[in-house]
Formats: sequence, C-alpha cells, structure tokens
Amino acid sequence: MFRSRLARLAVAVTLTSAAVVLFGVVASAQSAQLQGIIDARKGSTMMVKSPDGSTVPVVLSDTTQVEEVEGGLHMRKKQMGMTALVPGLAVQVQGSYTAQNQFMAETVKFKASDLKTAQDIQAGMAPEQAALQAQQEQMAQQQQQLQQQQTQLKQEQQEQAAEAAKIAANNAAIAATNKRFSELGEYNTLGEVTVLFANGRTAVEPQYKTQLLQLAQKARTVDGYVIQVKGYASSVGSAALNQKLSTERADNVTDFLEQQGHIPLTNILAPGAMGTSRQVAPDSTSEGQADNRRVVVKILQNKAIAGN
Repeated sequence: MFRSRLARLAVAVTLTSAAVVLFGVVASAQSAQLQGIIDARKGSTMMVKSPDGSTVPVVLSDTTQVEEVEGGLHMRKKQMGMTALVPGLAVQVQGSYTAQNQFMAETVKFKASDLKTAQDIQAGMAPEQAALQAQQEQMAQQQQQLQQQQTQLKQEQQEQAAEAAKIAANNAAIAATNKRFSELGEYNTLGEVTVLFANGRTAVEPQYKTQLLQLAQKARTVDGYVIQVKGYASSVGSAALNQKLSTERADNVTDFLEQQGHIPLTNILAPGAMGTSRQVAPDSTSEGQADNRRVVVKILQNKAIAGN
C-alpha cells in the first residue's frame, strides 16, 4: 500500500511539473522584448529598426508606459509622454505579440542621453527639411507658372492662326475684287468723287453728300452708265478691322447713291472692299492716314457705247 501511494504521488508531481513547464513556454511565447532605433512614427505605430537591420512595426496604446531611465542599473525612472518617441531615439520595448502577429508595446524605455541625441538630430534636420519643403513648393509654383505660360502660348498661337486665316481671306477677297475691276479696262471714266472718313468712322459726312448727289445727277445723263464704288482704309489697326471698315464705308456710300441719288442697283457695281491696298499717301503721318480712309466713286461708260 505504501508503494502504491508513493507511485501516485510521483505521478502527481510529474503532471504538476509538466504543467508549470508548459505555462512557462506559453508565457515566453506571448511576451517579447525588442531593442533598436525608432525609424519613423505614423499615428499610433512606430517603426523600430533592430541591430540586424530588420524593421518591426510597434503599436502604441493608451496603456503603454514611456520611461526615461538613468543610472548604471536604470533604477531611476521618469515618466514621459509619447511625444518623446522621436525618430533616431534608441529604445528598449517590452511587449507581446497578438494573434494577428502585431507587436503591442507595454513599456518603452530609453536613456536621457539618447533622447537628447535624437532631439539634436531632429533639430539639425528641421532647417534642412524646411529648406527642402520650400524648394519643393517653389518647384511646384514654377511648374504651375510654366503650365500657365504654355496655355497662354497655345492660346496666342491659336489667335495668331485665326488672324492669319482672316488676313488670307481678306487678301483673297481683295484679289477677287481687283480682278473684277481690272476687267473694266474697256470703260471710260466720266466722273469721280472721293469721300473721306474720320478714323474708325463709316458714316458719310454731310459735306460729301452734295458731291455724291451731283455725281448721281450727272450719271443719269450718261447712256449705259455704271457706278463703281471702292472702299479703302488706313493701315492703323488690324487687317481684319480695316477690311471691315472699308466694306462698311463702301456699303454706306452705295446705300446713299441708291436711296438719295436714285441710282438703281442694276447700275451700281458690287461695292469693292479694298482694305489697306493701293494707299494714296504714306500712313506714317496723320494727313496720309486721313487721305487713305476713303471711298472712290466713279461714273463709267463702256467704250463701245461711247463710240471710242
């Protein structure tokens, strides 16, 4: 009986010892310690680079204790805020891994001297970071200005292309008009009036209306007459504007001859908008510009009708 009780006691001790060993293994697997240098901070996570070069993400929580230790045995401790955990700080982290394999920090310790070194490093980096940020902002601003200039240049090129197209169209219209009037070589000129206009104006001024009426009266006495009307402009302003002014001036004179001079439209050649072509005076002076802002009206008779 004694031997039986002794055997049962030995089994119990063995089971108890096994349980203790198993518990120790589990506890050891759950808790961990990490040493290294803080490489970066992002929210509640800090990246700690260990001596072997690997980087471990460490999760901080409200219960994480941050301590500054002093003395050879690190017996003197000072509670610190998490703001002390700056990049470059050498730390010793006590914690455990979760089921998701996250390292949760329970205690983060560091030396006062290491904190000062890290803070000095951060202070030295601050001006460089500020200069780098300023440089990046300047580069971004220059890039924006370059894009604006490119957009403006593209717009100007489009406007120039449109203006060139207008000029080409105006030149083609002038060429067609010149061709049409060049075919009038078989006509005699029996009367002529030149109507001048103020800069930018297209209305016929009163002093020329009497001359136009006299020309219309004379034209009606000519057998087989036609009235030729050519409008011109000075070179002041754009070609498109001057073409428009010469057209409106010729049209206004034609309207006056029809309505006030009672000249049938069948006897009036289509008004010619000559723009700045065939200037009669240099545009370098105001007097020359005034002479070029004109509409020339002629009474024409076919030479065959006139008998010469």
